[in-house]
Amino acid sequence: MRVLIVEDEPYLAEAIRDGLRLEAIAADIAGDGDTALELLGVNSYDIAVLDRDIPGPSGDEIAENIVASGSGMPILMLTAADRLDDKVSGFELGADDYLTKPFELRELVLRLRALDRRRAHNRPPVREIAGLRVDPFRREVYRDGRYVALTRKQFAVLEVLVAAEGGVVSAEELLERAWDFNADPFTNAVRITVSALRKRLGEPWIIATVAGVGYRIDPTPTTGREGRDRG
Repeated sequence: MRVLIVEDEPYLAEAIRDGLRLEAIAADIAGDGDTALELLGVNSYDIAVLDRDIPGPSGDEIAENIVASGSGMPILMLTAADRLDDKVSGFELGADDYLTKPFELRELVLRLRALDRRRAHNRPPVREIAGLRVDPFRREVYRDGRYVALTRKQFAVLEVLVAAEGGVVSAEELLERAWDFNADPFTNAVRITVSALRKRLGEPWIIATVAGVGYRIDPTPTTGREGRDRG
């Protein structure tokens, strides 16, 4: 299990991280909202542990970002408050569990393992097409047995394309399903992300561009630049 700890009290954050490691739970620390968003964008985590009151984007905003991403990542919120209203608002934001400070590390470990078991029961199926193996639960991609490291956005785009099973997906649909509702419909983010994704997956190019329509996974990819960067 790999956990992201979003906590601005460095001694507490380090104590949690070190304690979790003794329980064979890998943990990264983000001391503010901006760092948390950066780590979420480049790493795959099983659970996020969020302090609500942090510098930069708040824990609530981080939770909203996780929920909007569609990753299904469980969220455990930490707070010094013990009022019912605070807990209700946290759950309404998408939190799966709540822990009030101060707490025993053992209780945190038990809650994390319970969330991980619950997540495993709702595990989405692994999809395979044209040598690609996409595991949404582990957030892992393999091509012909080779692990491919992707950003969260690249993974989201690939997941939509693979789910289409070779069908064409328009840029508008990718924008709707892989970005949040604040995305600019006139942005070139889809084209840029697809181009970067092609390069990450390597040759032969497996994502084909259907001119004027969208993109699809090519079940019989060929080498060369055809369809690679035409947007």
